[in-house]
Amino acid sequence: MSKLNFNQFTKKIYIKAPIEKLFWCWSTAEGIESWFLRKAVYTSPNKSIRNASEHVQVNDSYAWNWHNWEEQERGSILQTNNLDFIEFSFAENCKVSVTLEQKENAVLVSLKQYEIPTDENSKLNIHHGCSNGWTFWLANLKAYLEHGILLNEREFDLTKIPLAGFEFVNM
Repeated sequence: MSKLNFNQFTKKIYIKAPIEKLFWCWSTAEGIESWFLRKAVYTSPNKSIRNASEHVQVNDSYAWNWHNWEEQERGSILQTNNLDFIEFSFAENCKVSVTLEQKENAVLVSLKQYEIPTDENSKLNIHHGCSNGWTFWLANLKAYLEHGILLNEREFDLTKIPLAGFEFVNM
């Protein structure tokens, strides 16, 4: 049995949607903006900006802007098979992989964030913060694809609340 530790975590959820739609949600600017981000820009290695409906490729860089969060996340696409797997850099040199597996009438979405530093600040802000965040965002993805609703806060501006990221469950 694997032991829990602070350098990684895994989150899983079953979602009743076509695997192609789920991969689109993770691998295109148009898709990831539909349920997760306010704005996503993917840039190819030759510095051209990818079309919003175009799937990302290995070595693309990204700039992500959140709803209700002022900082911009920057990183790169580390791996993708253009079908059911994507891996990207995230949150201070961590990595995130997303694997999609068809299971009867649903897709098992497995998200793993790893290579998390284990200093006290990273345990709180990255391990705890991202683990809670991904739990919500995977539930939001399920709500969006299965019921056509978004659960994240889009009406109220939470950016001026210092602990909003720790207190609001739908950031």
